[in-house]
Amino acid sequence: MRKVAIYGKGGIGKSTTTQNTVAGLAEMGKKVMVVGCDPKADSTRLLLGGLAQRTVLDTLREEGEDVELDDVRKLGFGGTLCTESGGPEPGVGCAGRGIITSINLLEQLGAYAGSQELDYVFYDVLGDVVCGGFAMPIREGKAQEIYIVVSGEMMAMYAANNICKGIVKFAEAGGVRLGGLICNSRKVDNEMEMIGAFAKKLGTQMIHFVPRDNMVQRAEINRKTVIDFDPSHSQADEYRALARKIDGNEMKVIPTPLTIDDLEKLLIEYGIAA
Repeated sequence: MRKVAIYGKGGIGKSTTTQNTVAGLAEMGKKVMVVGCDPKADSTRLLLGGLAQRTVLDTLREEGEDVELDDVRKLGFGGTLCTESGGPEPGVGCAGRGIITSINLLEQLGAYAGSQELDYVFYDVLGDVVCGGFAMPIREGKAQEIYIVVSGEMMAMYAANNICKGIVKFAEAGGVRLGGLICNSRKVDNEMEMIGAFAKKLGTQMIHFVPRDNMVQRAEINRKTVIDFDPSHSQADEYRALARKIDGNEMKVIPTPLTIDDLEKLLIEYGIAA
């Protein structure tokens, strides 16, 4: 079973990218579980056709410790297994702690074992790794390979570089490695070339360049992944290609993060900060 975590700047499209990629893997016949680690609990919405997923933390609050796996895990597109960690009540508690509680409970309930053999577990993780709770998939070896969703925008690259610093910090103790960058295009000038160069400096690869297409938004409005909503569309093929590349990926590295000066030089070189 491969344990994968998707990181990236808030709003970069992690959840959309994760769910569409998982749909591609499911279409290939892979058995995948998605663990949403975002308090918004929107990491499985497209796989579940918009069905409101009852979160682990909500279930614990309502039912105490008497929780069964079927209470917090639902069947989604292509046989995917979907669960959402959820978060604390607004203004109360730490969302990162909620992730720790949720993942520990899923382990206790046998979510990763049992009769249904899993090929993948995907963790869709909020933002960056500043908070210890959100760093848990890296820190405690829950995830073995990380993919960072990035674009050619300065802050997206800054966040990706910071995430790489987190990977380096926990690489030896947790065994985590970087599998590559996923460029979720924002149609920035020279975007593909810049992210390719950024990946090379980090010592990794741009595993796929996902072009910007309004079909993604249309599918989301209809509460589906692109592969589910319009399987013949070219954008569906992009996510299929990304799924195949992740499935066959053998390049997993400890990255070499850039200094801020080097990151700014890269941006200037490609005309973004000029």
